[in-house]
This record gives sequence, structure tokens and C-alpha cells, in this order.
Amino acid sequence: MPTRRKFLLSVASTGAAALGTIFTSPLKAATATARASADANRSEAQGLVHLLPTVNHERFLIKASFRHPLTNAPVLRIGRNGKVRGLRTDGAGECWQFDATGLRPSTAYPLAIASADGHALGDPWTLRTFPAPDDRPQTLRVLIYTCAGGHDAIPMVNGKTAFLPLAVRQRLLRRALAFKPDAVIANGDHVYWDLTAPRASPLLGASPQAKDYAGVFDPKQPILGTANERFLKRAGGEQIAPLYGTLCRSTPVFFVQDDHDFFDNDEATDEVVTFPPKSWMTALARTTQRLYYPEFLPDPTRPNGLPGASALDRPPGVSEWFGTLRYGKLAEFLLYSVRPTTTLAGPSAVFLDPEVETWLKARMAAQDTAHLINVPSNPPGWSAGKWGEWYPDVLGPDGKLTTAKPKPYWQTGWLKQHDRLMEAASAMSGRVPLFVSGDLHALAEGRMLRTGAIDLGKNPVVVVLSGSMGTGDQGWPSSFRGIGAMPSVHLDLQEDLKPLEENGFIIADLTPDKIVLRYFRWNVRRDSVESLDTLEPFRRTELARPG
Repeated sequence: MPTRRKFLLSVASTGAAALGTIFTSPLKAATATARASADANRSEAQGLVHLLPTVNHERFLIKASFRHPLTNAPVLRIGRNGKVRGLRTDGAGECWQFDATGLRPSTAYPLAIASADGHALGDPWTLRTFPAPDDRPQTLRVLIYTCAGGHDAIPMVNGKTAFLPLAVRQRLLRRALAFKPDAVIANGDHVYWDLTAPRASPLLGASPQAKDYAGVFDPKQPILGTANERFLKRAGGEQIAPLYGTLCRSTPVFFVQDDHDFFDNDEATDEVVTFPPKSWMTALARTTQRLYYPEFLPDPTRPNGLPGASALDRPPGVSEWFGTLRYGKLAEFLLYSVRPTTTLAGPSAVFLDPEVETWLKARMAAQDTAHLINVPSNPPGWSAGKWGEWYPDVLGPDGKLTTAKPKPYWQTGWLKQHDRLMEAASAMSGRVPLFVSGDLHALAEGRMLRTGAIDLGKNPVVVVLSGSMGTGDQGWPSSFRGIGAMPSVHLDLQEDLKPLEENGFIIADLTPDKIVLRYFRWNVRRDSVESLDTLEPFRRTELARPG
């Protein structure tokens, strides 16, 4: 992997001095203690820089990177006799994937990675498959958060960064993982390196600091095997691999992509409309995923022909944009990005391809799991007045949201699709219609009683913002847009927890009869870094299944 000595922050940074670095220069905070911490982690892993697995009931898919290129394929050892040969995913031999099939449900497998000549490349660990679709597990715990990306090499303005330093983000992640979730859902914005968005790119990927650090991306060249590969590893890989390291090696992860993962912000002007993604944006998003975090494994109820699924350059049957976390008959999480299939067709425009919408509504109508939870990248319920939202709201002169004037380049069809999905969710029988999303850099909870002319009052849609793992002092919507998240005027939304612009995450505990949500918060302006190690929930919500 490229050297990180210019920007890595110490995982061990503590105290008021460490907190002070958030408000001074992130680059100065990349000290010798950071290098010592990173080197210690790598030494423990014996050359393994990061490892992120996902699972279903019969398969593992694992993405890994190594400190030095490997000329021969490494081997994943499974138990006493099983072996899976690694497949190189980059041009240099630093990034590899392991696809283990034919596994037994609800089984913990001892795993280890070794070089072709048998030399250990990481400490052994265990990983468990999920229950079979017809099994009846009684408990499931899921950690959910958004916006974990951020790079210590690109401060925003006046020496302040839009992101928490890497050390603080990892400390927050460690605390979240201390609650021992069965799975992790990282909902969007794993990478911030915007390249063309008029407002965001000069502060991020198009800034002089960014160009000096990672170079200039050339959209006319392939990514792998050219200078673009070094660019991607420095700009994108260094926001993922050092954050996660091997922390999640025994915890399946599910990564949903959002706008910044396509290396741009959702913005629209007369000069630039950033989405639908251009070919180079899709190539960067796909290659980042190919190198660093796993695609979604197949699910029997998800069509194999959805957009971004079953590509020939990916493991068989996986999906890149639309996924499922299926846990027996207890729960099904529908995971979907709205960015790659966005259209600009006015009244018939959509965020989600019509076949994806059909799949989502079919799963909401099905009755084969106790719980069905939607996890979209674009949040229903709240608006910050930005372009690429479900809603037509814009920021008015009084500092409030309004629809009295049109939102430039916004598409009326997006809202129509939103209303169809909310109506389908509210119509579910015997289940709580729950949406957990990210993007807006906040913690929030509400109940949607009406959307447009559609009455949802008999079974209100519960909407939750999951909290941001990586937002820094300058990255909140109120800092960048002049307004925080507010209910759209298109809705009748009961706010049980008004949006809090604070770092945090949620833990969802599921049993056959209920969902319990616990909310965790940490305030970068107020709380000490040490307090992350003992963070406890500040709010608990119990959602009982309707009788």
C-alpha cells in the first residue's frame, strides 16, 4: 500500500491535546505516535493492512490488503482442510479477495491467511455464517452508521477539516464494536474526494492539498495499471483501510454507497449536474469497492439481474448497489443506493431503477420474516434543501425550508417514487415500517403520518437518521448549507428526536416481537476524546410489532 506517513493520526491519541488537533491542523497531528500505532497494528497482523468480510448463510466474501505487493496468490485456510486461493483485485498485488462457498449455516469457521509458501500473513480469527433463510434465530444485533469517510490530508477552510481525525474516528468505531454486533451496516460516504462539484470539490479532491497528495485523476485512462491506481489508493483507499484495519474481521460488514463514493457531491448548476454518475465516477466507485469492501452476496429473493449485479468482473452472483442482510426468518434489511440509477426525466424520473422498486415493494409485501427494514442511502423524512433529495424543499430567505420557489434541476418523479415506497411500507401487515438512513450527518427519529396526499396514520413510517461516524467541525449541513436537517414541508412528520448534528451511531436489537434502537452521541465541540471509550446510549426506543 502507499505510505501513509504524511497524514495518519495515532489510534492512541488521547486527552485534550488530541481533541485540540481537530481544531488546528490535521496534518500536524500526523505525528510519530501515529506511525508507531499504525506500525504496531501491521506488525500484529504480520503484513495484513485491512480485512473486511461479508457473509450470508452459505458463503464468505472477504476483501484484504497487504503492506507489500504479493507476487503469488495468498491462501485463505478454512478449518483444518479447507482452502480458498485469493484473487488479485488491483494492478500491483496489494489488494486481494477470497470467495468461500459451500459453507454450513450458523457455523463459526476458524480462518487464517497465508502466503503461497505457507508463511502467515495475519493472525487467525473466526467468522460465522448467518442462519439459513428458514431458520428461526431469536436475536440479532446490528450496528448502523453513516459518513465514516474522511482524509487527514485535506483540511477544508482555515486549517479546519470536514472530518474527525482518523484516530478519533477509529476510537469511536472501536467503542461501537465493543457492543459486539452480529453485523455492521456502513451507509454511504466512505470516501470524500469530490472532483467536479462546484461547491464541494475546491474544498476536497480539487484542492491544492489533495492534488499535491494524491495527484490528478485522468478520466481518459483506465484506473488499474496506470497513475490512476496510485491516485485511487491514496485518495480513497487511505480513507478505508487504516480506519477499519482488522477490527471487523469477525463481524460481517455491509457497505452502501452514496454520492461521495462516486467521487462527487450531489450538486446541480448550469455548468455541472453531477448525477447520474458519469462513466469515470462509476469506474472509481466500482474499483474502490472491488479493492476495499465486499459486494453484497446473493439472496434467494433478490433478482440476479438488477442493475450492478452479476457483473463478469465480480465474484459470481454478487450485487454492487442493491443488497440484502437476511437473518433467517427474524429479519431482512433492504440495502440500496439511490445514486447509480438516478434519472433526470421530470415526472417519470426515478432515483431507483423500476426493477429495483418492484423488488423492494415485493419484499415489503412478503411475510417470510418478522422484521423488514429499509436502509436507503438517501434519507426520507428530512431535508437540508440540497438538490439530490427526495423532496422539493429549498432554503428560503427566512432560513426555513419552503416549496414556494422551484428547486433548480430537481425532478418531480423522485418524489413520486418516494411516496410509492412510503405507502408500500405503511401497508405492511404485522411489521414496523422502519427506514434507517444516513447522508444528513445527524441522529434523528420521527414518525411519518402523511406524505403528500397519502395518509400513513394507521401504520406510521418510522424514519431514523443513524448518526455520522466521521463528520468534523466544518462538515455539518448547517455549516456547509446554512441549514441543518428539517422535516420536508411535503410531510406530516412527528419528530420524536429532532436532528442532532453530532457524531454517533445506533445499535438495533431485534427479537421476534420487537426492535429496540439505542442511540449514541459524541459532540466534537464539547466532549473529551477519552469519553469515547465509555460511550453509552442517550436514548432508547422500543418498536413493538403490531398485533
